Amino acid sequence: MKSWMIYGAYGYTGKLLSREAKIRGHSPVLAGRSVNKLIPLANELDLDYIVFDLEDSKTLKNIIRDFDLIFHAAGPYKFTSAPMVKACLKTGTNYLDITGELPIFEQNFEFDQQAKDIGIAIISGVGFDVVPTDCLAKYISEKIPNPTQLEIGIAGSSSPSAGTLKTIIEYSDLGTLIRKDGVLVHPEKIHEKKIQFSDKERIMRPVVWGDLVTAYRSTGIPNIITYMPIPKKSIGVGKSTGISKESWVSNENQKKLVREWIEKNVHGPDEQTRQTARSYLWAQVTNDEGTSAQAWLETIESYRFTAVAGVRAVEKLFKLKSKGVLTPALAFGADFVLEIPDTKRFNTLT
Repeated sequence: MKSWMIYGAYGYTGKLLSREAKIRGHSPVLAGRSVNKLIPLANELDLDYIVFDLEDSKTLKNIIRDFDLIFHAAGPYKFTSAPMVKACLKTGTNYLDITGELPIFEQNFEFDQQAKDIGIAIISGVGFDVVPTDCLAKYISEKIPNPTQLEIGIAGSSSPSAGTLKTIIEYSDLGTLIRKDGVLVHPEKIHEKKIQFSDKERIMRPVVWGDLVTAYRSTGIPNIITYMPIPKKSIGVGKSTGISKESWVSNENQKKLVREWIEKNVHGPDEQTRQTARSYLWAQVTNDEGTSAQAWLETIESYRFTAVAGVRAVEKLFKLKSKGVLTPALAFGADFVLEIPDTKRFNTLT
């Protein structure tokens, strides 16, 4: 097996990835900037580790040039992705990450020709965002001729990790987006939609999800809306910290205090939840003639999915030797999601 590294290995999702890699028989080098957090995990898994940050580009390049692949698990990626991607392009090192951040997908697609020229793959979103939705979108897009509208629904029963919530905070000024005629725009009005999933019907509303960029890349469909359920309750960050959304959006010091509160108080789903919760997805395409098609997907809890899919993506990339900046579905095919245990895809619901 080729050599690879998990950077951000001691974060909530990084730990899940590291343990899944060990279970699958891999020996990735674990990396991150905190020696106190990294050593206990490396000792637990009996894996080598390297302590470094991303600020010194020369040191970064010297470290990663010995690896065939970097699995980047340290977000928010608006701060961490560019240094690592640029270093990988300099050293000829494959790059994977688990981002769902729209600007990062768009940023990385700009490096497509450069990645092809040096013979590496750059694939973002190889976790729950966006493997299941990207694969489902690619699958359903081929069911009718010339689809022009894509709708995707995502539902589950899990809670966010600290890293996920901090990323949400970073982009809280983004608002709601849809893709219209190939362009990301704010909808004139937020429309709720009832969507029947494989388990039950839910009331959904448009949200910002990675497929607004990745599904457009994978399918070429110019009009895309992504939906999630209307939450029964939200995590009380504002109430708990005494800092309003308006304050942290406009004031970096206030945002820093919110990040610190999240780090101390948000821990992500526990082991029982990860093993028992399910995730549900739906997609529909329509063309200008009014022809439509639907498909459904049911799979494991989202963070468990990310760990399993992430390690499978490493294996798949080494096997297929994909090149360029790709979405998961373009790199591994629409059926890649079906390689994840306990995952089922439906063309009809009975």
